Amino acid sequence: MSETVRLTTAQAIIKYLENQWIELDGERQRICGGGFGIFGHGNVTCLGEAMYEAHDKLPLYRGQHEQSMGFAAAAYAKFYRRKRFMFCSASAGPGTSNLVTSSALAMANRLPMLMLCGDNFVTRLPDPVLQQVEHFNNPSLGVTDSFKAVTRYWDRITHPAQILQSLPQALGVMLDPADCGPAFIGLPQDVQGWTYDYPVSFFEPVVHRVRAIMPDPVELEQAAQALAKAKAPLIIAGGGVQYGDAIEELRAFAERHQIPVVETIAGRANLLWDHPLNCGPIGVTGSESANNLANLADVVLCVGTRLQDFTTGSWSVFALESALIKINPARFDALKHRGTAVVAGAKESLPALSALMGAFHSSPAWLATAAHENASWALIRARNTDSQQGPNRYAQVIGVINGMCSPEDRIVAAAGGLPAELAANWRTLATSSVDIEFGFSCMGYEIAGGWGARIAQSETQPDSDTIVWTGDGSYLLMNSDIYSAVLTEKKLIIMVLDNGGFAVINKLQKGKGNESYNNLIADTPTASNQHRVDFAAHAQSMGATSERVDTVDQLQAAFLRAKASTNTYVIVMNVDPYDGWTTEGHAWWEVGTPAISNSASVTAGHKEVESGRARQRKGV
Repeated sequence: MSETVRLTTAQAIIKYLENQWIELDGERQRICGGGFGIFGHGNVTCLGEAMYEAHDKLPLYRGQHEQSMGFAAAAYAKFYRRKRFMFCSASAGPGTSNLVTSSALAMANRLPMLMLCGDNFVTRLPDPVLQQVEHFNNPSLGVTDSFKAVTRYWDRITHPAQILQSLPQALGVMLDPADCGPAFIGLPQDVQGWTYDYPVSFFEPVVHRVRAIMPDPVELEQAAQALAKAKAPLIIAGGGVQYGDAIEELRAFAERHQIPVVETIAGRANLLWDHPLNCGPIGVTGSESANNLANLADVVLCVGTRLQDFTTGSWSVFALESALIKINPARFDALKHRGTAVVAGAKESLPALSALMGAFHSSPAWLATAAHENASWALIRARNTDSQQGPNRYAQVIGVINGMCSPEDRIVAAAGGLPAELAANWRTLATSSVDIEFGFSCMGYEIAGGWGARIAQSETQPDSDTIVWTGDGSYLLMNSDIYSAVLTEKKLIIMVLDNGGFAVINKLQKGKGNESYNNLIADTPTASNQHRVDFAAHAQSMGATSERVDTVDQLQAAFLRAKASTNTYVIVMNVDPYDGWTTEGHAWWEVGTPAISNSASVTAGHKEVESGRARQRKGV
């Protein structure tokens, strides 16, 4: 009979996580780097007790808001390219429901995150309990069921023995290159403290590996035949290249066959900015170089991308007759818009595909076209970031900081106008150094994600910096992890660019013929007291060092002080809400517009949107 140990459910979960390992760069590390937690009655007495016993092995970071904890966990996982994760623990009720948005962010971005959340009592004896929602015709339905739509794995533990099956499955999903995403485990408050005689073998150390998904020979042959016919081939490199540890394979493939490469937002930093085959970012927030090449390409090799609308320009950036080849471990992504699918990892597929292609390489004429487009975009980018022209603007600040940061510094951004400006204008100095969260484009990710990224970065690159980019709107939505960064001594450099409201949505609003309304503070009728926030003073109140700058010279000096500081440092600068946007290169984007309106400008905006539909691929 196998040896057993009696533990509570909560104790067993934490003990299991303690003993799950992975080897990275020749070093064995725990897959779970620890967790983020806010305690309440639904998780403090049982889960809290178990976490305390393991605090030296699984450090627990005290969050300020459950949603921001989830953002931090997502950024941590992204830094480790999905090889490690953090758990988030929240109490029953609003603490748990606050995690729904961050779970959706992890789901959209295919990122691992484990949620260990309080749930209603299995016995129902004390019902209705504090913070419980009641469904009169379905008493088993509760807040935790809302996570079913935003997780890859969901379970509610109603008996301690169930974790013997549930935990390995949750871990398997989070490490799976095809199905990777967040896992949710609901833990009823009584079950957390119930005991069970667990097999000791369940807690033996296990070293995991991310499984390789090998390409099917027939699919590879079909892809090679399609590429062999190309007169103007193009590679779209997505975030999956980094998650699949295939950066070197991508570079070698592109160089051997001399195929131009363009990057998605998630795929920024697959190649360095000055690589001769790196032809810029593609799509709605992309470059003229990348979008022009996509329009001319006859065969497009899509590697590790889910082909989001900001990549495809709502499926308008490709020529209607161009052929698509998709390499992706996720069948769902590989089968999008027909074409040729290779359901496999990029690391495994690209060398094998290269061998089948033999001596194939792009024609000198196509490479000359790519070089011309690249050179033209370099001039546009230099003009956009020129600190001596125009009013203070996003691209100008980006150019200044880009020229002063260290190669290994990590940049984090998420929502508003900054993702577009960074995607278009940031010159990548090191691979895997850019985290622009645009899968869910979630306001509030910036500072929280920066904190999570810095926790990860401090474990491997303590001398580098995490640079957070946020507008005033996102700052106001979620800023409390400035305090978290100060408390935990995880230094951030935070650029707060204040344009007086939601300026990029105002730009979209105006661009489609509407009047400016309820986006900029100045154009909000109910904002009768036109007060501007002192962000520098606010950040200082949370323990950060902060200053406001007005000129480029002041910005440069402030950034030098921020780099030299050991404390979280916030730099605030006003930027123009109307002028200075990067307008070149952006692809058509389908956005809903009124088919009828009393406004002539709105009607004209609708016609303009509809005029781009002729270039839109219809699912093939």
